[in-house]
Order: sequence, then C-alpha cells, then structure tokens
Amino acid sequence: MEEWKECKLSDICNYGKDRIEVSSLDNSNYISTENMLPNRAGITIATTLPTGEYTPSFQIDDTLVSNIRPYFKKIWKATFSGGCSADVLVFKAKENVSKEYLYYVLADDEFFKYSMTTSKGTKMPRGDKTSIMNYPINLPPLPTQQKIAAILSSLDDKIELNNKINTNLEQQAGTLFKNWFVDFEPFGGKMPAGWKVGKLSDIADYLNGLAMQKFRPLEDEEGLPVLKIKELRQSCYDESSELCSPSKVKPEYIIHDGDVIFSWSGSLLVDIWCGGTCGLNQHLFKVTSQTYEKWFYYLWTKHHLDKFIFLAADKATTMGHIKREELDKAEVVIPDDKTFSKLTMTLSPIIDTIINNRVENRRLSEIRDNLLPELMSGNINVENIII
Repeated sequence: MEEWKECKLSDICNYGKDRIEVSSLDNSNYISTENMLPNRAGITIATTLPTGEYTPSFQIDDTLVSNIRPYFKKIWKATFSGGCSADVLVFKAKENVSKEYLYYVLADDEFFKYSMTTSKGTKMPRGDKTSIMNYPINLPPLPTQQKIAAILSSLDDKIELNNKINTNLEQQAGTLFKNWFVDFEPFGGKMPAGWKVGKLSDIADYLNGLAMQKFRPLEDEEGLPVLKIKELRQSCYDESSELCSPSKVKPEYIIHDGDVIFSWSGSLLVDIWCGGTCGLNQHLFKVTSQTYEKWFYYLWTKHHLDKFIFLAADKATTMGHIKREELDKAEVVIPDDKTFSKLTMTLSPIIDTIINNRVENRRLSEIRDNLLPELMSGNINVENIII
C-alpha cells in the first residue's frame, strides 16, 4: 500500500494565470472578495464588475480563495467558469491530485491559520502568495484522496441541498405573501371587507439590543457569543466574535434559533437567526409578537426592508439607520381571523422547515469541520469506510 508523503502545496497545485475579457462577464460569473461568503459558505451574486479590459479567469472545479483577511475563510469550489478579482486566488490541481481533495486541503482551518501567520499587513491582512505555496501537507495516494473527498462531499452535498430547498421555500413564501397582501390576487385586486390596515409596530415588538461591551463574561465564566451585524450577515458566529456574560444579560436579550432579527443600522437586513444561542447587541432588533405568528411579522418586516434601506441611505451621514418611528409609519394589512388561520396552515410549516434546515446545516458543518483535520492528518483510516 502506498504511504502518505510530506510535501508542499506547490507540489499538488498551481496558481491560475489565465485571463478573461471583462466584456464577457456579468454579475452571475464574476467572483470578488465581496461576493464570497465567510466560513466556507460559497458565493452569492456579484454587485459590481471590474473596470479594466481583462481580469483573472477560473474554470469549473478550480478552488477559489479570498486572499484578503484569510480569517474569514472565504473559499469556493467553482461550479462554473468565469472571471475573478486579483484578490481572489485560483488554485488548479496538478496531475494525480484529486480536485475535490485539493479543495478540502484549502478549506482546512490549518490552512487559513497558516495564511494569517504568513500574511502581510495588519488592518487588512493579505496572504503572501509565495508563502502560501510553501504550506506543508501530508498527501495520501490518489484513491485515499478520493475517499476522503467523498466523505466530506457527502456532508457538503446535503448542506447544498438544504440551501436549495430553503431558497425555493423562501420564494414560495414571498410569492404567496405578495399575492394575498400586496396584490390581493384572490380578491380581484382589492382588499376584502373585514381586513384592516395597521402598522408594523401594531403586529410585533421590536426589542433593541444592548451595548454588550458592558456585559463582559465574569472570570471563569463561559461567555456567550455576541450577535452583531457581522454575525447576522454571515449567519453564524466565529472565533473573532465578541463574548458576553449569560449571567448578566437579561433573558429577553438572549437570542435562540428561530428568532427573527432586524438589523436597523449600517447594513440593514432581516433574517431568521439559526446560528446558535447569542446575546443581542445594539443596532439589532429582536422581533417578536404575542398576537401574531412568526411568518406574519417576518414577511411584513422583510416587505418593508427595501424602503427602510432607502430611508437609511437618504439620511446617512456616517452610518445609515432608521428611527423607531419608521415602524409606526410602515403600513401592514391584517386579515380576518379565518383567513389568517388558513394562511398560517400553509406558511408556518414553510418557515419551520427553513429553520430546521438551517439548524441541520449548522450541525452538518460542525461535523464536517471536526472531521476535516482528522481526515487530512490521516488520524482516521478511511479504507474500510463505506460511503
């Protein structure tokens, strides 16, 4: 049986050097550090395109890594070909190296730690390309590479499937909401009798978070991660997240899976938090209701988000935000009890499934991240594992 061998990253891959015309790119096939998601969460649609004539290119199955602030762990295995910014490194596997295995070599926490240790700059550290290629690895024979990649891919495939299901469910919920509460499609375009117009503040309570720096953990106390805008944007906390004291913070400011969170300052967004128990920081609302179901106040808050973003940008001096009084101005339509119950039977299971899938994805990610270094080091023998 072939043995594992010690080598450097440069022995198993090269940097991509090809370039592509910017005119052939659009928002769907351009990758920059801005549209790569933290914590190995892949990519999203680009909001800007490069201005030059040419930019670096990548091909299907290449591994792309953001070279700015490596601690964000932005990495993606390409599912299509396109172009990327110069701050995105393109890795191409050499012969007799599994492309999937290369991805997991680069997705390992040890690689990102190494990139930070050898990076240049303090405010915005950038990985040193020469040092990166000297990253030491323990390389197994090709069949073992493929087996390790298959084990880890089985977890990532399930995560991706859940994400696709959730995207579809979000679209279904949004479409149903718009048909009934904006377009009044089932009623010929008119609000039916028995329905009433209210305000966002009528249907939900918006609890602003605390300045959590005032509630640091006690000595020998296990701290609770602080949910700030950064954590909400990336849907999880990480090693750089601040901590607060669970004994000092009142229960209503503790966030749990399934809570609706509205960031009203800086980056405005509305989401259902599924990243684990946290303490709610200032500039974030915890949205709850004693009267109405979660689907109702979640979808209505999301409905007004674009308007809130416009208002915040219009008033922005340093950091755009909305005032609480905007919640008293934002109109909502409240149906009669019978219609509300009917829609709850459809929409509540959709929201519950989205939450369950996100929580499952967090658990699968934890399993993957714990397995990854053990598999890469050879501590787990994969020969007898059946996939």
